[in-house]
Amino acid sequence: MHTKSLIVSGCFGVMLGCLTGPALAGQSPLCASLPGWKALKSALTASILPANGGLGFNMWGTIVAADGTVCAVAFSGSSYTSQWLGSRVISAQKASTGNDFSLGNGSTPGTSAFPTGLALSTANLYSAVQPGGSLYGLQHSNPVDTEVAYGNVPRWGEDTGPVSPDTFGTPQDPMVGQRVGGVNVFGGGFGAYKGGVRVGGIGVSGDTSCTDHMVGWRLRHRLGLDQLGSVAGVSGDAAHPDNIIFDITPNPYGGTGISKGGFGHPTCLNNPTPAAVSGLPPIQ
Repeated sequence: MHTKSLIVSGCFGVMLGCLTGPALAGQSPLCASLPGWKALKSALTASILPANGGLGFNMWGTIVAADGTVCAVAFSGSSYTSQWLGSRVISAQKASTGNDFSLGNGSTPGTSAFPTGLALSTANLYSAVQPGGSLYGLQHSNPVDTEVAYGNVPRWGEDTGPVSPDTFGTPQDPMVGQRVGGVNVFGGGFGAYKGGVRVGGIGVSGDTSCTDHMVGWRLRHRLGLDQLGSVAGVSGDAAHPDNIIFDITPNPYGGTGISKGGFGHPTCLNNPTPAAVSGLPPIQ
């Protein structure tokens, strides 16, 4: 019997009520206030536009709650094989990262550098985690739980084996109701906000990282989860506080380029134009 099954059996022997919790039911109370699978799939598909640049590929999208629980996973193509399969888990990583490293109103002391909260997209983290950067090593923390990510072992209280990949990107995706974790440090992940309060995270993957950012920004807006209000960011643009920053110049000594502000992101193949980036919908 798998270790998780043993734990559940022991739980059952002590207290029947523990079997009815979110881990067994595959849901989190915090997901109830967030958009569901149908809304995610519709908004994701509608957010894929030529103005985003990149390769024009299909995409994966994930929503996580404020406690890191995956609430919904969807794809824009006709089946789960219509977009990069590896991007499924990457989209969840990005959603987790956006949630884990963004803060909302009331979360920071009034005397802090960001008294109204700080929104950091995964695109803002790229330069900071490079060798010599202020957040170097962050990308190695909080690794993905691969058992959760791929459904390779039974869930709590279940005796069945690995889930069918046909469930990937559906309401029955094995990540739903679980905390998959992961840290991602290139474009496509955001904190999700309502009324200036962080309520979770949004993640998108499946194209270049720059295009992932563009699609993710539009997705967050379409889902109404960009209500940052007075929450600040590092972009210098109050209407787009956690927008991608292209300020990296070549390092004359080799290696990674140098970001003027410390939060820059490299450009990508068929990079979004400056007008497209600055023309993304302003936060609500």
